[in-house]
Amino acid sequence: MAETKTKIEIKSRSDCPVVKTLDVIGDRWTLLIVRDLLKGKKRYNEFLESAEKIPTNILANRLKTMADIGIIERKIYSEHPPRYEYALTENGEKLGEIVKLLYHWGTENIAKIE
Repeated sequence: MAETKTKIEIKSRSDCPVVKTLDVIGDRWTLLIVRDLLKGKKRYNEFLESAEKIPTNILANRLKTMADIGIIERKIYSEHPPRYEYALTENGEKLGEIVKLLYHWGTENIAKIE
């Protein structure tokens, strides 16, 4: 079963690369999904088990959007019912490096505030 790529249009607030990036990944869930993929999670139910408790409708929407823009890829592992495993693409791996930097920055700076 071949997947077809959907062209997604991102409406940005400005031409600034930082703004454009935040328009794509700046919601409260996308980077957490990338974090979970880096930790080895692959399946929908595994993402639901995360401590942050992402709502099911938002998770489904984020996974679709992330696949549409090329951060993740999905592969079917069950036909009936259709179920997918998710993995970072090459671009997603690059984003994963940013997530790792955020983790280290947060460990060194934010953890001290609490």
